[in-house]
Amino acid sequence: MIKINRQLLDEVSQKAQDRDRKRQNFNFHPELSDPLQRMLNAIEPGTYVQPHKHANPDKVEAFVVLRGKLAVIEFNDAGTITDYCTLTAEEGNYGVEIPARKYHSLIALEEGTVVYEVKNGPYAALDDKNFAPWAPAEGAPECEGYLAELSAKIVK
Repeated sequence: MIKINRQLLDEVSQKAQDRDRKRQNFNFHPELSDPLQRMLNAIEPGTYVQPHKHANPDKVEAFVVLRGKLAVIEFNDAGTITDYCTLTAEEGNYGVEIPARKYHSLIALEEGTVVYEVKNGPYAALDDKNFAPWAPAEGAPECEGYLAELSAKIVK
């Protein structure tokens, strides 16, 4: 049995804080080939999650907030925000499910944010994500400005 408790969340959050990307996964699935990917995803403010979708193969993805505050944003194919939700247990917004072929991104709004993430597997780096052509690539100089622009468009 793997217990999801404060100690585990603290450990994963600390690793995220120590990394340049400000993110850290803790996988529950034993193999990347597992047909159901289950993980904790610690996401710190300032990290940039490039908008992407899961298509070819199509994959559904769900996020349930365990701690902190996280904005989940959906976009149309042209990059316009079509929907968003702020996940926080304190306000009763616990999670979302993102359909396959829908562009989306995440923005951490509090330090120590951890979500339980589930998506169809298997994981293969070559085809897991289809990155949005209208958004800067991770590590590009424009990321910080784009992240600020997205943050300004959503209600926190």
